[in-house]
Amino acid sequence: MAALPSGTVSMLFSDMEGSTSLLSRLGDAYVQALDGQRQILRASWARCGGVEMGTEGDSFFVVFDTAEAAVNAAATAQASLLGFEWPAGAQIRVRMGIHSGNPLVHDGGYVGMDVHRAARIAGSAHGGQVVLSSATAGLVTEHLPAGAWLVDLGSHQLKDIASTERLFQLCAPGLPTEFPPLKTLGAASSLPVPATSLVGRDGELAELRSLLCSAGVRLVTLTGPGGTGKTRLAVGLAKQLVDAYPDGVYFVPLATITGAHSMWTSIAEVLDAPPEGRIPPGFFDHVGHRSALIVLDNLEQIAGADSVVADLLAAAPQVVLITTSRRPLHLTAEHEHSVPPLELPDEHTLEGIERSGAVQLFVERAQKAKASFRLTSDNAADVAAICVRLDGLPLAIELTAARSKLLSPRAALARLDQSLDLRSRDVDRPDRQRTLRQTISWSYDLLTTEQQAFFRRLGVFAGGADLDSIGAVMVDLPEAADPLDIVTDIIDVSLAVVSEGIDGEPRVHMLETVRAFALDALDAAGELPESRRLHAEQYLAVARPLQRLANSPRQTAARQRLETEHDNLREALRWALGAPSEAKVSIALQICDALGWFWIRHGYLAEGREWLERTVEAAGGQRSTGNAACLHLLSFVLHLQGENEAALRCARESASISRSSDDSNNLVKALNVLGVAYAELDQQVSARHTLQDAVDLARATDNAACLMPLLGDLGVLEAKEGHFEEALKWFHEAARVAEELGDEAILTQARNSIVEALVATGRTHEALSMMPEVATAALRLRDPRIIIYCLET
Repeated sequence: MAALPSGTVSMLFSDMEGSTSLLSRLGDAYVQALDGQRQILRASWARCGGVEMGTEGDSFFVVFDTAEAAVNAAATAQASLLGFEWPAGAQIRVRMGIHSGNPLVHDGGYVGMDVHRAARIAGSAHGGQVVLSSATAGLVTEHLPAGAWLVDLGSHQLKDIASTERLFQLCAPGLPTEFPPLKTLGAASSLPVPATSLVGRDGELAELRSLLCSAGVRLVTLTGPGGTGKTRLAVGLAKQLVDAYPDGVYFVPLATITGAHSMWTSIAEVLDAPPEGRIPPGFFDHVGHRSALIVLDNLEQIAGADSVVADLLAAAPQVVLITTSRRPLHLTAEHEHSVPPLELPDEHTLEGIERSGAVQLFVERAQKAKASFRLTSDNAADVAAICVRLDGLPLAIELTAARSKLLSPRAALARLDQSLDLRSRDVDRPDRQRTLRQTISWSYDLLTTEQQAFFRRLGVFAGGADLDSIGAVMVDLPEAADPLDIVTDIIDVSLAVVSEGIDGEPRVHMLETVRAFALDALDAAGELPESRRLHAEQYLAVARPLQRLANSPRQTAARQRLETEHDNLREALRWALGAPSEAKVSIALQICDALGWFWIRHGYLAEGREWLERTVEAAGGQRSTGNAACLHLLSFVLHLQGENEAALRCARESASISRSSDDSNNLVKALNVLGVAYAELDQQVSARHTLQDAVDLARATDNAACLMPLLGDLGVLEAKEGHFEEALKWFHEAARVAEELGDEAILTQARNSIVEALVATGRTHEALSMMPEVATAALRLRDPRIIIYCLET
């Protein structure tokens, strides 16, 4: 046998995706498909000098002298697989991973972590995808196959590999380039990456894993009061089960959601399903046959959460759910697991105290605050007493341990003792909730008066806030210190956390239990009404300029910002519509007007309708520009949901108000909805006249943003009547106007309409040439309506 390549070699692992389902579908023809795959791959390996180290079933392990040879072999193999005519119309997709390193040569083969790393990289890929390690990418950057390029997929945590790995995707002409996220821990599976380790839960993890692996178990609910670590345990459990669910493990945060409509939308967003309607159309087609694990976090405040969970379990038989809540869902399929506090020390020796999960958590978090902290025979009793006083609640322990930079365990225990007399005053709270509340209160008392006022105001933010918005809500507070310094002080005592926003700027968040405390303190100080007003005015100021970007090249950035701030805007609307005054209704009307495009384009129809209906009702028929705008938006939502008679009523009222106030912008929009609603009700003459009137008004007022959709709607009207050449004229003009404005959403919709009309006139080749660009744009925009239109085409 020839000597194996040694030194730095490149290892390629490959594996056929979905081989079990292919075997079931192809039957005897599977053998032919398997032989074809092997012949193609072996020919590619041999052509590039690869040494086959092993094959098992449909997988290969091949070693190459150089990274360039390995990459060339992978690209050649994928192209050959793509061009092969497979039996019974099957599609054979092979995932490949390549890593370059220095494995040990042993007993005619290779061993070492580099081999394991290469295998894990291959396992993270999807069928048809080639993924490279950073080591391989560095070696081949200047030596890629002709026309090929690399896409940086970011850093990923591979199973059983301690360090993260930066991964790259090999792309080449003629090969697919769009794939789902990599199947790596906490990345492709959408699991949040905790800032700290999970301590003291090994026994529960083993018990829950065993439960979820039991036949017929599809719903496990982790229950317990706030601060017990339900979310952290759920994430740790899900991370251990990533390999058991080939179609993904997903985390859906729901702490700020209160209704079933928004819960459906949140689930759909995380699973990349079209998030439109009460139960999104196509949602169950998207997840119905997927073997997936979904973590639904924080359900207790959601009205109808039990129905959502029941519907999801019924319609998606291979989906398994982990939910966290302060109370069970009371469903037949539910297996409730009450998350207890961490284990408390039951011995007085140093060794016995060290074994306690609660003490282990305290020590780890204390060392994070003060690297030199150690559990010793001198402080062990005090640490144990702290953990007992706090009933082993993780959040309470973490908040206390965070003060170790300033306080010894004995000093911290003394401060706890001084505040525990307040425990009995909250007689209507369970003991553990009272203890947690007092622990937060203790950290709050460590702040200066100025810092406390700042902390209380932070409670009005839902889903976090950037520093500009925080500053706007703190505007009337004394300017004795830099707000950034105060935020840092609050973070230092673990009453808030900071993350990086989509724009790279810091974003400050609170745990929900801490936020609830802050709101209570704000109310007790008599500051809640004014803080809510400042918060609502700030987020109106955020949303309004983003509305102006809806028809511009910056619409994607505007959508991303609104996605980030949606929870804050919901909070602002709840305040404005709670005991509404004239001033509060005015704010609600303006926020709804600013958010209308976002709700309609990005899958929030049901939620948007609810806010619009409540706002229009609160406006009480006032004949204002704001009410006309909301009536137009409500009429459009009703039209999109098929309620065209109701849409006509709202659109007529909007048009009437707009005419009386000489508001041409809202009038054009209202006429547009009237026209399309007439068309849906088969009142074609009224539809044509109304849309033409709207077009004339838009041209006369130079309103290009309103003109674009009108041109498209007239084209649709012509197409419905079989006048496809006339339709094409309207669609082409709509596309031209959209391109001039830089509105990619309308441009993509117009081009899709052009494709439909071309197909209808028999110009299929011309239509097919346009489709890739249209489909790519639709996916990039993440507009469910346009994606569905493209799929239908």
